Amino acid sequence: MTEKSASEVLRHAKRIVVKVGSSLVTNEGRGLDEAAIGEWSRQMAALVQSQREVVMVSSGAIAEGMKRLGWATRPHELNELQAAAAVGQMGLAQMYETKLRENGLGSAQVLLTHADLADRERYLNARSTLLTLLRLGVVPVINENDTVVNDEIKFGDNDTLGALVANLIEADALVILTDQKGLYSADPRKDPSATFVHVAQAGDAVLEAMAGGAGSSLGKGGMITKILAAKRAAGSGASTVIAWGRERDVLIRLAEGEGIGTLLVAQTQKNQARKQWIADHLQLRGAVWVDEGAATMLRGGGKSLLPIGMTGVEGEFSRGDVIAIRDASGAEIARGLANYASSEARLLCRKPSTDFEQLLGYTAEPEMVHRTNLVLTRP
Repeated sequence: MTEKSASEVLRHAKRIVVKVGSSLVTNEGRGLDEAAIGEWSRQMAALVQSQREVVMVSSGAIAEGMKRLGWATRPHELNELQAAAAVGQMGLAQMYETKLRENGLGSAQVLLTHADLADRERYLNARSTLLTLLRLGVVPVINENDTVVNDEIKFGDNDTLGALVANLIEADALVILTDQKGLYSADPRKDPSATFVHVAQAGDAVLEAMAGGAGSSLGKGGMITKILAAKRAAGSGASTVIAWGRERDVLIRLAEGEGIGTLLVAQTQKNQARKQWIADHLQLRGAVWVDEGAATMLRGGGKSLLPIGMTGVEGEFSRGDVIAIRDASGAEIARGLANYASSEARLLCRKPSTDFEQLLGYTAEPEMVHRTNLVLTRP
């Protein structure tokens, strides 16, 4: 990839996930770094003002909790680490809320677990919430819910969560801010011939060897978890930058196309990756039948399926399941993620969105299948 094309990856990114590690957020464990969080908040505000959407994934709750509890050394017991996370999360959310508000931005605390994103219904719920916050101009501040799960405590530093969030909201880019300049071909502290990696392909197996391999001591929050996060983010078409978090105006300069850090480029286009996953999904849970008007709209491309165009429901499925969409002849013309369970869908057939609250007792998405979760199987 040429330098010019590499710079365009971030310059054209409209939706960006920024992940910061605990060593940065807490100034090497000494408690929340107010100045650093203020700087990132200022830069995120500049991105939002330039019509970007930004999500922050931040570690640091345990270190802040230790400080508040008066613990000088990090405990080894998981229950104590989770207790520290519960205490520290209060300060972490408060700090981001204060600094983002000083820069004219609203904030929202979102605690997620890997299980939330593995379950299709919770996946859609989390996705809807985050996209609504972004539409409202609010910056979601996400952390793993360490009080009830311990994946991050044991295995990483929220790098995986950053990639999962990038997949969840279909981000264009994941920016991992760390205490390193980026990726080197070898450990520069041990190998004087080590060279800096400016641009590479996300998912390239050579990168894992450079980072020390999955079984190395770096495997707990080190460079290897960032390489693997970039690989995961690339699966939905998001490219990743690994850069030093204390670089002056790092987020603004990246968004302007400056070549800072290591850029790991996704080879699959964002929409292609997501829709290929839906198209290849084998476990169809059911189907909805549509009239000719709805079928024509769907075949035209770029349209969502509205319940008013549905004539029938087949099978039993839950919100978030992959369902087929069939025309009047029974032929499958599309498939996608259902926003409503089959029992609800049956009530919504041929009904406008204005009737949803009366029929269901609540109102959610106006679509049965949103266009971003829908792929044509027979144009």
